[in-house]
Amino acid sequence: MMSHSVKTILKKELKSYFTTPLGYVFSIIFLFSIGYVTFESGRGSFFVLRQADLSSFFRYIPWLFLLLVPAVSMRLWAEERKSGTIELLLTLPVTVREAVLGKFLASWAFIGFNLLCTFPIVLTVAYLGQPDYLVILIGYLGSFLLGGAYLAIGCFFSALTKNQVISFICTVVFCYLLTMAGSPPILEFLSTFLHRYFLDLFESLSMIHHFETMGRGVMRVGDLWFFAVIILAWLYGCEAILDEKKAS
Repeated sequence: MMSHSVKTILKKELKSYFTTPLGYVFSIIFLFSIGYVTFESGRGSFFVLRQADLSSFFRYIPWLFLLLVPAVSMRLWAEERKSGTIELLLTLPVTVREAVLGKFLASWAFIGFNLLCTFPIVLTVAYLGQPDYLVILIGYLGSFLLGGAYLAIGCFFSALTKNQVISFICTVVFCYLLTMAGSPPILEFLSTFLHRYFLDLFESLSMIHHFETMGRGVMRVGDLWFFAVIILAWLYGCEAILDEKKAS
């Protein structure tokens, strides 16, 4: 059960996405971009593959999220620190954990709302063929979890710095590294100075690997645990940073 403080912060933050330009800019760019890359001609698009599925949709979701989710997360704490309102927030009768959770859940709900707004794409695919709806549902769940993982990483870096640009860049870099952790070029480079055990450990952190499995309609407990651990670990790091700033 969510505490009253978490619900209050969640509602306040979620409302801000629909009363400021940031929310509308994110929605317009995301919805236009995902619609374009799904149905464009060429490069393995929906019409070229001639398959009634959303494989082209899920193929591009990670790369759109890689740029757009950090743009959402960069303001969460960096803006509070720059304006000085973080001191006021942390002196209110609300714990740091509740504040972190409330802000994170509001941003995650906003990302989920934008994913739901892509439902016309599903209707289009259903009109043109007979897709496997279970595969689509699991793919959407994977997209939601991936967005949450990127967002949690962004929360951490937003709490780490007052500068939103630095927060954005750091989030993009770390999300990219974790997304591409299993790619051959990166593994080949790391193999020159890392022991095989640490190389395998790094490869297991590849978010694109876990996401692509769900994008194909395969839901494994290990994938769900992976995203849950990633989200909780980075949120805990965010909480630890803010606790330290509150104590100092």
